[in-house]
Amino acid sequence: MWLIKGFFDTVPKELDEAAIIDGRSHWQVFTKILLPTLTPILATTILLALVGVLSEFLLGSIFLTSNDTKTLAVGLYGMLEGDRSNNLGVFAAGSVMIMVPVIILYQFLRRYIVGGSTAGAVKG
Repeated sequence: MWLIKGFFDTVPKELDEAAIIDGRSHWQVFTKILLPTLTPILATTILLALVGVLSEFLLGSIFLTSNDTKTLAVGLYGMLEGDRSNNLGVFAAGSVMIMVPVIILYQFLRRYIVGGSTAGAVKG
C-alpha cells in the first residue's frame, strides 16, 4: 500500500484539474486519466504480491498442515527435512516450478511496467 501511495503522490494534480476543466466526471478522471498513468505501479504490485505469496514459508508452515494444502516452499522444505542429500534434483525442479509463473507474469506485465514508466503524462 505504501508503494502505491508513494506513486499516487508523484502523479501531478494538474492532470485532474485539466480533465475537470474539460468536463470530465470524477469517475472519468480516474478511469481515463489516472488509471493508465498508474499501470506501472499496479503491475509491479501484482508481481510483488505473487512472489510474496509463492515464497511464503513461515505462515504456510504454521497454518497449512495437510499435504494437499501446503505451498510449494513448505512442501519443498518438508521433502528435504528427512534426508538432505538424496532429493536435490527434485528440489531444484521444485525451485524452477516456483520461478516459472513469476517469469511468465513478468513477461506479460513488462510492457505495462516499462511502457508506463517511460511515457510522461505532463510535459515539464
